[in-house]
Amino acid sequence: MIVEGKKKIWSEYQKDIPDDHYFYVRSCIRQNFFPASEKVFLDIVRDRLGLDFFETPHHTTCGGIAYHSDSIPQETLMTIVARQFALMTEAGYENYVCSCITSFGIYNEIINTWFHYPELEAKIRELLWEASKREFKIPKSVVHASDVIYKLRNKILESGKYRLVNKTTGEPLRVVEHIGCHYSKMFPSKGVGGAEYPYVLTGMAEAWGGTVIDYPERRHCCGFGFRQYLVQANRGYSLSNTHKKFESMAPFKPDMIITNCPGCPYFLDRWQYVIEELEGKTYGADSKGIPVFTYEEVAGLVLGYDPWDLGLQMHQTAVEPLLDKIGITYNKEDKYKI
Repeated sequence: MIVEGKKKIWSEYQKDIPDDHYFYVRSCIRQNFFPASEKVFLDIVRDRLGLDFFETPHHTTCGGIAYHSDSIPQETLMTIVARQFALMTEAGYENYVCSCITSFGIYNEIINTWFHYPELEAKIRELLWEASKREFKIPKSVVHASDVIYKLRNKILESGKYRLVNKTTGEPLRVVEHIGCHYSKMFPSKGVGGAEYPYVLTGMAEAWGGTVIDYPERRHCCGFGFRQYLVQANRGYSLSNTHKKFESMAPFKPDMIITNCPGCPYFLDRWQYVIEELEGKTYGADSKGIPVFTYEEVAGLVLGYDPWDLGLQMHQTAVEPLLDKIGITYNKEDKYKI
């Protein structure tokens, strides 16, 4: 294929990510799984890079988990989200950035639905006004927080202290990137690179010195799947999905996994412990697991944050092997300091 033709095709997978002035909304579950990630994100964009990211204490869950678990109807979900948009409107912002992949999918689904069914949008506006006397504007831009870090990846590198490189060999670390299903599979045009060539995490890893592994189950679900895990009787399906991914990536000997979804790092991290208990099998070097990170944690490591300030002590699969490969200094005793 001619080079120009390739460029044209790739241009269709690009995404406009505003430079500044965002209304930021947190994830309801990420704060429990990896509590420092969102704090680090805000510290990087606000304090390190001086950007305008506003958040409000009046924000609530988007309702996505309840919706995908068939606990609430779509109109209830839409009214909850309409209130979020109203908070953004009242604060004077029009660029909406969310921490959660499920929320990202929900916002795009709702906006797309309203575009095709304006009478439904009108009904939701009435319901919101009746419930809270609030009005809203649809965001001019909806992006995921990983889009923002992707856009800032080179600035982060410029201010960085470390790179994703083995300090002993000088070789790039072998990185598995895992994209949350709701980031680009629902609405491919909304994610960097679409569903076929998602580049948001690959772009970070490569900019920061790593090399990304391509393996057969690269786009396979992490195993969360809502009903696969939330219904206790189905949790074997969740574990089998994760097991399938690890069996597929193991021959490529990854040094680390980077994710951009609340559930994915949790399951890729925790299920390794379960597999080890059930089968006595580990997938990392020296009979250890493969460390799993959120993209904010990796950005923080590159910038030289203390690993324990990043909340890495919350991970069940030990992160120290990766820290040692990079040459990051840390105090072992501080890991469990209260």
